[in-house]
Amino acid sequence: MGEIKVRGVEEDARAEVDIWNYVFGYVNVAVVKCAIELGIADAIENHGSPMTLSELTAVLRCEPSRLYRIMRFLVHYQIFKQEPISQDSIGFSPTPLSRRMTKHGEKSMAAFILLESSPAMLAPWHGLSARVLESGNSPFEAANGKDVWSYAEANAGHSKLIDEAMACDARVAVSAIIEACPEVFDGLGNLVDVGGGNGTALSMLVKAFPWIRGINFDLPHVVAVAPKFDGIENVAGDMFECVPNADAAFLMWVLHDWDDEECIKILKKCREAIPQDKGKVIIVEAVVGQDKDDKLEFVRLMLDMVMMAHTNKGKERTLKEWSYVLEEAGFTRFNVKPIHAVQSVIEAYP
Repeated sequence: MGEIKVRGVEEDARAEVDIWNYVFGYVNVAVVKCAIELGIADAIENHGSPMTLSELTAVLRCEPSRLYRIMRFLVHYQIFKQEPISQDSIGFSPTPLSRRMTKHGEKSMAAFILLESSPAMLAPWHGLSARVLESGNSPFEAANGKDVWSYAEANAGHSKLIDEAMACDARVAVSAIIEACPEVFDGLGNLVDVGGGNGTALSMLVKAFPWIRGINFDLPHVVAVAPKFDGIENVAGDMFECVPNADAAFLMWVLHDWDDEECIKILKKCREAIPQDKGKVIIVEAVVGQDKDDKLEFVRLMLDMVMMAHTNKGKERTLKEWSYVLEEAGFTRFNVKPIHAVQSVIEAYP
């Protein structure tokens, strides 16, 4: 009895602290967004040695006392380190986390943070409870007047931010795919990336596997501004109508935007585009609940909430749910390969 009482006291004490994370939880994102917009991580990284507040103030042209308060917050959350420079001065140094907040670093997630903290993406969260209570328009559509895809088509800046954010994830996920399961691309002469955005993922794959010719397939307004890469052809179209023929179709973070019926339509179009005897569809998506001890499982659950807020019917799927849409789309077998990322690699065969 005494042990239960002690546990209850400990839980209550922890709750007393934890509740403040929900009261002021938005502050972390807001301050990190501020740091990215100011270029704090870039300035400290480029300096090459610990940077004093006065040096940082001069480079960024900030008001010193306010910048100090921002830096104090970021140091507390271990985004930057403080190191003594001399007996009388302290400098700020980068960390692995701050390097992911630089604007152009190899592992940068800055564009992804700026996308998710943009006004268009934040506004829908205020309508999440209405979404749970009733069916109808997504919170994104209720807040912005259009669904997420129509909004992006009408707003070039937002469309560019989506492409840059997806490129951030592509650099992480595709590197993990190349390292963990390169055999997935053995024997492929060409590969169509369905919903390939600005071509970042496909360019990495073609570079790693130079025998592959790539087709970057996306909506006209997306491929119109996509950069040109050697070995890659940009093709405009609608994946619900037709997918270009290739030895394999590649879809990364595409299917989670759609409900089961729409997913099945997309997958059927992909199946039609590949050889029925040796073709395959390579899906790079989260598999919820596959390994609940995985440190990234919380990201998959957060992503599921993002789908609820930002898409009409999108969701993250369990293994059972993936099995259902693949079977309904006419695939006879599939396998799942975990990688060191939020997503797994699913190979589906006709």
